[in-house]
Amino acid sequence: MFGLEALDLARIQFAFTVSFHILFPAITIGLASFLAVLEGLWLKTHDNTYRDLYHFWSKIFAVNFGMGVVSGLVMAYEFGTNWSRFSDFAGAVTGPLLTYEVLTAFFLEAGFLGVMLFGWNRVGRGLHFFATVMVAVGTLISTFWILASNSWMQTPQGYEIVDGRIIPVDWLAVIFNPSFPYRLAHMAIAAFVATAFFVGASAAWHLLRGRDNPAIRRMLSMAMWMALIVAPIQAVVGDAHGLNTLEHQPAKIAAIEGHWENVGDEPSPLILFGIPDMKEERTKYAIEIPYLGSLILTHSLDRQIPALKSFPPEDRPNSLIVFWSFRIMVALGMLMIFVGLWSAWLRWRGGLYTNRLFLRLVMCMGPAGLIAMLAGWFTTEIGRQPWVVYGLMRTANASSNHSVGQLTITLVLFVVVYFLLFGTGFGYMMRLVRKGPKTHEGDDTPHGGPGQKRTPARPLSAADEGTEEGHKDSLREVN
Repeated sequence: MFGLEALDLARIQFAFTVSFHILFPAITIGLASFLAVLEGLWLKTHDNTYRDLYHFWSKIFAVNFGMGVVSGLVMAYEFGTNWSRFSDFAGAVTGPLLTYEVLTAFFLEAGFLGVMLFGWNRVGRGLHFFATVMVAVGTLISTFWILASNSWMQTPQGYEIVDGRIIPVDWLAVIFNPSFPYRLAHMAIAAFVATAFFVGASAAWHLLRGRDNPAIRRMLSMAMWMALIVAPIQAVVGDAHGLNTLEHQPAKIAAIEGHWENVGDEPSPLILFGIPDMKEERTKYAIEIPYLGSLILTHSLDRQIPALKSFPPEDRPNSLIVFWSFRIMVALGMLMIFVGLWSAWLRWRGGLYTNRLFLRLVMCMGPAGLIAMLAGWFTTEIGRQPWVVYGLMRTANASSNHSVGQLTITLVLFVVVYFLLFGTGFGYMMRLVRKGPKTHEGDDTPHGGPGQKRTPARPLSAADEGTEEGHKDSLREVN
């Protein structure tokens, strides 16, 4: 297929499935915490706007949660089918870590999800709020274990190699490996930022179409507060993560910067733009700022950053890809910080809900957090190459013995099925977003929706508005 080898197809297949999957957990993590905050504020203030927003976003959460579970199962099977030699080599570490994720996070989420979605008028308010909080905690625990496993592959420690297999000897060292705290914080914050802009874009869309009510305004206000506070924190965490990567994976930093060689003892420049060429071993059309590379990456002007030519060619990541994926992530991050600051200025000036230029920008920024997160993951994973477990096992030695034909067929099937299945699910989720929240100010009686007395307790009823509306549309078309 296009001259690709079996290893290339196996990598593309896993990259494709994991890229689809990561979008859903990111929104799930953010929305679960958002729902907990909404219900907590409703219980504290008795402001029914928070209750209406809870019902609205719980439907979107339910659809997103379901798609995340389905897409995650596929990846678990891929470890055994496409990467069996990796599983044989490192399964004693990665297997238990993923098992802990199921035993703690998934069981916690599954145990309380039904109460959260369908128990609004069937259990007490305190118990329902507790269930919502437990689901939110479960998503964060899941993040903990997944990042522990992936971070260990980036910076392995706490192991011995016995008979060609990794054996864990210190689980605390395995879990709390050198890159884990930075990567956990970076991912969790990324999920909150991505959700904030998803929620903010939904509110901006409604405001631009003249639907201005307290619920829509509250959505935008809360989303922009989150962007203002969390986006700058993400930049600080990202800087700390970069220093950690420089210490433990210097080749990745060299590839990210497209930096091929140092000149004497001169500080390293920062390359803003360029096209790294792996064959010619240089970055073409480079636009450099002197000294800034050393200042940003080492926090000094007397240290140099690593150069790609100091590593053997077979140990160099693909600089062209990570150079640009990193810059996409940083550019979107800076733009999100700008949006947060602009929102604060407009809030002070009284124009947060009426400035159409700002609202259009927020609407366009809806997918920005997800795109930045994907770019960050591409940087992390491709920058780790050619290692699947850094310094211990090369990716070329980790794949199963499949033919090009087998991997081509399965890759094509994955692409077709994923776009049909998850494209439909995403379209349905967007349909729910376009409907917006129902508001029942001053009215505490049930109005249908998840877990309320007039809605059957079936799984799809967690997003019943879209199905009922779709049924009405179908009847209108028939008539």
